[in-house]
Amino acid sequence: MKKIKYIFSLACVLTIVGLIFAKSPADDLALTRNLNTFNSVVKELSLAYVDSLKPDEAFREAIDAFLATVDPYTEFYTADDQESLKRMTTGEYGGIGSYIIERDGATYFSGPMEGSPAAAVGIRAGDRVLRVDSVDTSKMSSDKVTKLLRGVPGTTLNVTVQRPFATDSVITFPITRAILSQPSVAYAGVLPDSIGYIHLTSFIDKSPAEVREALLDFKNHPELKGIVLDLRGNGGGLLESAVDILGYFLPKGTEVLRTRGRDAASERIYKTSHSPLYPDIPLVVVTDGSTASASEILAGAIQDLDRGVLIGSRSFGKGLVQTTRPLPYDQILKVTIAKYYIPSGRLIQALDYVHRNDDGSAQRLPDSLTREFRTLHGRIVRDGGGLQPDSVVTYPKTTRLVYNAVRDNWVFDFATKYAAEHPDFPPIGQFQISDSLYADFKRSIDPDRFKYDRVMEDALKQLREIADSEGYINDETTAAFDTLSTLLTHNLSRDLDTNRALVESYLAPEIASRYYFDRGRIRQSLDYDAAIDVANAILSDPAVYNKFLAPVK
Repeated sequence: MKKIKYIFSLACVLTIVGLIFAKSPADDLALTRNLNTFNSVVKELSLAYVDSLKPDEAFREAIDAFLATVDPYTEFYTADDQESLKRMTTGEYGGIGSYIIERDGATYFSGPMEGSPAAAVGIRAGDRVLRVDSVDTSKMSSDKVTKLLRGVPGTTLNVTVQRPFATDSVITFPITRAILSQPSVAYAGVLPDSIGYIHLTSFIDKSPAEVREALLDFKNHPELKGIVLDLRGNGGGLLESAVDILGYFLPKGTEVLRTRGRDAASERIYKTSHSPLYPDIPLVVVTDGSTASASEILAGAIQDLDRGVLIGSRSFGKGLVQTTRPLPYDQILKVTIAKYYIPSGRLIQALDYVHRNDDGSAQRLPDSLTREFRTLHGRIVRDGGGLQPDSVVTYPKTTRLVYNAVRDNWVFDFATKYAAEHPDFPPIGQFQISDSLYADFKRSIDPDRFKYDRVMEDALKQLREIADSEGYINDETTAAFDTLSTLLTHNLSRDLDTNRALVESYLAPEIASRYYFDRGRIRQSLDYDAAIDVANAILSDPAVYNKFLAPVK
């Protein structure tokens, strides 16, 4: 069967290549030949092959094989796949509205979405999913549980959970599914230093309205010094939404984007279409390696037009534009149709999907081959490889201890326990980890069960063995190794104290999310965010802000 799938794949590739590149009589002839070959292969297999064929499976694999030869953003969706495509553009789907995780061979709710049916009936983070209607889910994987929870809005299901830290631990909730609308603005508010903050997670059709609502709320704060637009982790979405949001900060009619397809006639120019809400207020945009596509359109236009300061780390580098094409039988092809160019004229695409490495991976444009472009004020920026921020933010490195405390759910479980024991909580943004609370967290960790990565101890043991094999072991070196071994032996209580600030940066947001959902998690995390510290320093000092954007003389 694998051989058959390969033949199908090869035939489809030859056929579609002919369709795309047929531009001359010779190409037309090649197209006809490939179509005839493909039809003959299918016909002969269907008539003569010894076993029955699986055409749906084989053709899907053939299509996927061909699409793997282009860029990863060109995708085929069957009629059954289109819910995920709709969710990407609208943020909507049918279900109960709760995140889930899989651990220890079971599935747990990690927290309901604010305003969702799950939140309304009282589902909590930490609840183990025992049963969905009549289906036993106590040992079911999270993807299978997800399929049971999602469904047609308006339908009702019974979800039975086992709740930790509760007297009546087994509870059944009747829940009515609804159309869930995932907001693209995960959190917006004015921070203590009079900085307006917006965390934008995606660009869907309602993103401009959500950002506008946040910006209008900022109008109630005349003391506002500036605005931070956080695009970290934002993989993009609808470029029209990015253009619309740019209109809140730039003069009406400002060109912010050009897209160019395979021929010159396909070029499109995008301009802002409405008067700005904040034409002059200082603006900082935060990016990281997951800031991509429409996010880079917005951030890149802000940088190229010297409208604001980019901080953080280099963005992903996706300079390609997709659209959807209808196919027979309610199927859809999302296909790359153009590259986009931000106001300086640069293309920030990082990976070359045409010229690939020997192993088939896409080539990345080296920094040495990128070209210089100029912003509106004459500052030098470069194409290729994403957007380089004006100010690079250095974040604290996560230690192995902190990584294991989060990975093995010690932080998650303590937050669940804390919420069960503390029904009251301070207003959003006012919570702090006290010494006594941190001491409680330390006591909640069983030293015998805490999993350390023994890298340091193993390396020291290996070094001692090497020293012994090379003849360096004597009384003096043995004593030195013994002393070093004592100094480098893990002490959980001491290590937790040493890493307290970093542990708190995970623990405090996790606890806050139990009371204020995702917006509580995000707001609490800002108290430990190095990027916000940099943004505050820039926006609080006009001289510093203006220096970043000053015209080149």
